[in-house]
Amino acid sequence: MTVQVDEKTTVRDLVGRYPQTRPVFEKHGIDYCCGGGRPLADAARQCGQELPKLIDALKEALDRPTGKAETVEKDWYAALLDELIRHVVDEHHAYMKEALPRLRSLISAVQKGHAAQHGDMLRRVQAIFNDLDEEISSHLMKEEQVLFPFITDSEARARQGLPMLPAPCGSVCHPIQQMEYEHESAGRALAGLREATCDYALPPDACPTFRAMYDELQRMEADLHQHIHLENNILFPRAVELEKR
Repeated sequence: MTVQVDEKTTVRDLVGRYPQTRPVFEKHGIDYCCGGGRPLADAARQCGQELPKLIDALKEALDRPTGKAETVEKDWYAALLDELIRHVVDEHHAYMKEALPRLRSLISAVQKGHAAQHGDMLRRVQAIFNDLDEEISSHLMKEEQVLFPFITDSEARARQGLPMLPAPCGSVCHPIQQMEYEHESAGRALAGLREATCDYALPPDACPTFRAMYDELQRMEADLHQHIHLENNILFPRAVELEKR
């Protein structure tokens, strides 16, 4: 595959159009969801990575043949916004609504069983998760009840040649900015959880519930990264462009 990759290429463009580059950014500790608008030169510098090595790794991922067992991800730049929104809600919102209650239970159980040995760390995990839980629950509701219906309606009206209805707060940019701010807050929480758990290094006395808690926290992290990437890097810019048109 011949893809131009240099210091000016943005993280957003690569991850959005070529999902096979995502593991490269994850391996190098580069934020591709909230920080997706940065050029590679800035992303590498901020993460202490050597730009030539990063570019070589990305080119290798782009040139690697896709295995038969690998699923080719849908081109969300070409799909209808309504289809992308339904995917986000059905896959990522639905997952979070199941994962958050499960994690509440797991964290509470681990704290009760291991407070004597790991109390300080578990209290930090509990505090960070509680804030994230509250913010994400509110965030999903605002998207599903306000922002997403407006974007879907705007796209439908545009396809019919009808004028758009007035946007919330005067422009779709305003609720999007709030959602992006909350995404950044979620990203900080995920980083805080990794720091508190030393990158989810299990202690020697970890029981199966302790292991399940760490596994679920990491699944939530991976899902949120993909969730935020789809919104920040694809859905929101396309919604802003639709309003401009």
